[in-house]
Amino acid sequence: MYSNMKNNITKALHSLFRNAHVAHLKRTSHQIKSQTSRHVQNYLNGMSILNISKKCNYPPSMMARLIIENIAMMPGGDENDANKKCQSTDAEGETNASTMNTNAKPIPPSRKFVTEAVRSPEKILGCASDCIIPQYLFSEKRGKRTQLEGRGVGSNDDRQFDEVRERTISRLALEVKEAVNSDPMHGPRHDRERHNIGMEYELLLEKRLRSMDIPFETEADLRARGTARTPDILLSCPVGLRVRRKDAPIVQTSTTSAAEIANIDKGTIISSSVGENTKQEKKINNLREELRNINYHDDEFYEWKIICWIDSKALYGDIETHNNSVLPQVETYVHRFGPGMVLYWFGHAPLSRLGDGHGDVVIYGGDLPDFFLMPTGDFHGRNGKLSIEDDDGDDEVGT
Repeated sequence: MYSNMKNNITKALHSLFRNAHVAHLKRTSHQIKSQTSRHVQNYLNGMSILNISKKCNYPPSMMARLIIENIAMMPGGDENDANKKCQSTDAEGETNASTMNTNAKPIPPSRKFVTEAVRSPEKILGCASDCIIPQYLFSEKRGKRTQLEGRGVGSNDDRQFDEVRERTISRLALEVKEAVNSDPMHGPRHDRERHNIGMEYELLLEKRLRSMDIPFETEADLRARGTARTPDILLSCPVGLRVRRKDAPIVQTSTTSAAEIANIDKGTIISSSVGENTKQEKKINNLREELRNINYHDDEFYEWKIICWIDSKALYGDIETHNNSVLPQVETYVHRFGPGMVLYWFGHAPLSRLGDGHGDVVIYGGDLPDFFLMPTGDFHGRNGKLSIEDDDGDDEVGT
């Protein structure tokens, strides 16, 4: 349990840091792109993509995209169009800045080409003569000359250099690969990791709901029916859950954790170790009493909400991400399916600062709620239908 908690805290901090970094990029990316010609010139002069990104405090994979967009050409493309964005070069391969065509508006490689190049640089950018604008091929010499000299290739033997270059991967491909592999926050590798984490927690959500014996349809089921906008989970029937009021004071009202409520199954609680039966029996009685004393109408700290769907978010719900990205997305579900819940597995910002779609969007953090109230009046928890009867009584909770 401690290991899982520590792992979730690490993921939450990583998610929070990434959200902050994305917000920083939105504020500063226009400054970086406005200096594109300087970054391209630095690359042509021999500075690596990774060092350029460090100098600018910009993600390496995004800097790699910027360089590809400005010096690469699509195979079979119109060289005349590509040449519009080239600078003239002198006989020794040096850039002649005075001949730069500042009025040219180049046609960059397609977005799909750039994306594929970042994902598979050795495949797409491996051959310099096929993927780099001819006027920029001199940059390949500057990037590799030191490496080739170490293999015994003379520094002044351009013919030998060119022959070796044709048999090796281009400098552009190697540096794009280095930049992508060095980027901990962006790029194809991180996109795959985020996708895999998202799928992992969606499957965990489905598993938890099945253990609670709550019927539902998955996103795949809804798409098979032709539904356009699909939450991760569409409940087969509306359910109720008890959530903390946004304006409720932070007071500890019970010594029993909510996680322990989830482990009740016909008057028993799952014990983590042998020898705690007496303590657990006492907690069971406290839990029964707590559920019996639930006030369905006038509760100072909690209120009941009805939800029809659940959307899983394997991230930390900070204010900007929630209000500007997540909330507009889930409000479309409200229009189609009714009120629902956003589950932030790694926690979220204070509820008072998060939009709730006029009360139709429940925000929950950390884990799935421990129990739901079904239309029949029964509570369903982690082990299915909950019974809070005394060992010698027949008391039940109803509405």
